[in-house]
Amino acid sequence: MRALVQRVAQARVEVARRVTGEIGAGLLVFVCAEPSDDEAVADKLVAKLLKLRIFADEAGKMNRSVVDVQGGLLVVSQFTLAADVSAGNRPSFIGAAPPELGRRLYDRVVATARQQHSQVECGEFGADMQVHLINDGPVTIPITLRP
Repeated sequence: MRALVQRVAQARVEVARRVTGEIGAGLLVFVCAEPSDDEAVADKLVAKLLKLRIFADEAGKMNRSVVDVQGGLLVVSQFTLAADVSAGNRPSFIGAAPPELGRRLYDRVVATARQQHSQVECGEFGADMQVHLINDGPVTIPITLRP
């Protein structure tokens, strides 16, 4: 499973001019399932997101998690994280999970995050979304987890 995590001052996602998720300070997380992924990998991703220490402490060091700062999580599906551009200029997305598996694991990430954290918002799987964000730092962290 791949994720791209951005520490944000605020973020929102819209589908057809309707806001589907919005947070203040916290983490915007783009999520991409891969064919070999399963529910255990999705759960491992949520655990990593909630413990990832990328918020500043009193000394200005990255020592605090989204839980520590009581920040929000905005989770957005993004199969394009699996893009392969090694052969030619048109990306190949064969590294992304099939839609049924991708939806199941995306839903698992959102549901598990909601069970463990109070502020979780999301996009809409498979929709054409517009994501608005103010990156804080900027801090952008790629995560790749394997089964």
